[in-house]
Amino acid sequence: MMMICDAQIRPATCQDLDALAALERGCRLHPWTAGMFREELENRHAHLELLMLDGELAGYICYHLFMGELSVLNLATACAFRRRGVARTLLAHALAACGTGEGVRALLEVRIGNTAARALYQKCGFRVIGLRKGYYSDGEDALVMAKDLSETVL
Repeated sequence: MMMICDAQIRPATCQDLDALAALERGCRLHPWTAGMFREELENRHAHLELLMLDGELAGYICYHLFMGELSVLNLATACAFRRRGVARTLLAHALAACGTGEGVRALLEVRIGNTAARALYQKCGFRVIGLRKGYYSDGEDALVMAKDLSETVL
């Protein structure tokens, strides 16, 4: 899959909260709320970035960057933009923000049943390092995945 060349990635603002919540409701069984996105906007370690295509919100990534570690909290692509490289482009953007170097790594949790996300992360060099039983509010387990960033980003 090719990464998107004509995309614009920009930080989210409070004016984007309704659009973010609508995107979430359209693609998740257990979506984040506008309030959850607002909390991330107020967190000094959080980055909430939007990928815009032709003026439309195609996807977003929310991650924390702290002391050489990137933690991906949420990554989503609007249904109309799936299979076009949106998530991969956003993930590459976040990993590039983290940089490279000794001990620099990226971590994330992913629903064990989310095969599409798991495949994306594996293609991007993440590997499973653990399991969190009952991690999600509905009781589903999460796989913990990590990527060593001491070499290439993607």
